[in-house]
Amino acid sequence: MSVNDPIADMLTRIRNAIMSGQSMTAMPFSKVKGEIARILKEEGYLENYEVVEGERPGQKVLRLRIKYVGERRQRRPVITGLERVSRPGRRIYTKKQDIPWVLSGMGIAILSTPKGIMTGQRARQLNVGGEILCKVW
Repeated sequence: MSVNDPIADMLTRIRNAIMSGQSMTAMPFSKVKGEIARILKEEGYLENYEVVEGERPGQKVLRLRIKYVGERRQRRPVITGLERVSRPGRRIYTKKQDIPWVLSGMGIAILSTPKGIMTGQRARQLNVGGEILCKVW
């Protein structure tokens, strides 16, 4: 099955895994998804991620281990919301001074910049703007 928006597919798979209480989810690998997973792990939203070989030769799979807090009965996910901002049908770009704050700094915006995929905070430090891929809180 072909997917028109692989980033939205990734966010939906994470959202569905959280809603059903699963600790792990998997999806086809791409470099952009790998960078988003790296950022989510660095920012503390994911426990871990790994790239493994798929069922077919040459196919890679990205596995995400979702992070939860609390004991078994009171277990809550660290990620409370995911939102896709820029879509294939409507790209959203921002200047360096207009990079959005997510929940007054409690969440992160993930941007695709000329210097790579990074958080909004890192883009502000490097004085670069770019395409706002998604927001996570």
